[in-house]
Amino acid sequence: MSSVHSAFVTRRTLLAGGAFASALTLLPDVGAVAGPRAANTRATTPATGITPLWRAHAHNDYEHRRPLLDALSHGFTSVEADVWLEGDELLIGHAWPDPSRTLRELYLDPLARIAEANGGWVYPGHARPVRLLVDVKSGGAEARALLEDLLPTYGRTVTSWKNGRERSGAVTVVLSGQQANPVLDAPLRWTASDGRLGAPMPAGATAADLPLVSASWSSHFSWVGIGPMPASQRDRLHALVAEAHARGQQVRFWATPDTIWLRENVWAELLAAGVDAINTDHLAELQAWLLQHDRG
Repeated sequence: MSSVHSAFVTRRTLLAGGAFASALTLLPDVGAVAGPRAANTRATTPATGITPLWRAHAHNDYEHRRPLLDALSHGFTSVEADVWLEGDELLIGHAWPDPSRTLRELYLDPLARIAEANGGWVYPGHARPVRLLVDVKSGGAEARALLEDLLPTYGRTVTSWKNGRERSGAVTVVLSGQQANPVLDAPLRWTASDGRLGAPMPAGATAADLPLVSASWSSHFSWVGIGPMPASQRDRLHALVAEAHARGQQVRFWATPDTIWLRENVWAELLAAGVDAINTDHLAELQAWLLQHDRG
């Protein structure tokens, strides 16, 4: 092809028997016109044939050229967005909020369109939610309250909990960072919480309230991928994961070593221990590695 940027977006194709499937159509990339941080105005659905990778987590996903879409095109099933409460909007940004980018426009609206196009799920034929990890940078309880008001407008697209019973949607929203304590007594809620790995479960909480527990890699381990992982640290990793799994929680580490030559050594240890969300900024590399190594 020429040097003109292009991107895959989808159209729906009628197959024999009347079933719909997603087919690839090559269209000009909106980012080529509007810049690398254009809104996902054409988001519809990931390509048919992409294998969902249930351990793949896109760290600071919004920093990729096509937020959300790049992750989905590589099979990622967990994406992370940092948000700041500004008035009645949740703005995206790492060190500070970007007024031109909102959680609704970059994530919630595109995910709703994708799910609608794919029979209620993000990946066609895979009736399992993807995770939207919302790292709250400002606003705390007010940010959660805003989301609890906003998410019901997306209906069955978003996982909800009524009287303690989960109704799975295409997207499960988990709050991390500067959040309020887990909501334990609401008869209906639309968000879950990210707990802290190794910490006691809050009184009255269950894995439905905190389905994910996270920690920084360096808070538990000094090994950064050079040489074999020390046996004592490997044992600790396996013990932490086993403890969380026994409570029905998934495990994520942030700030894992992610540089070339080191990251695959770390990924191998994470996979062997059963870590559920492998954190990376390198979408294509983790996709290729998981397709080769993760048989689960």
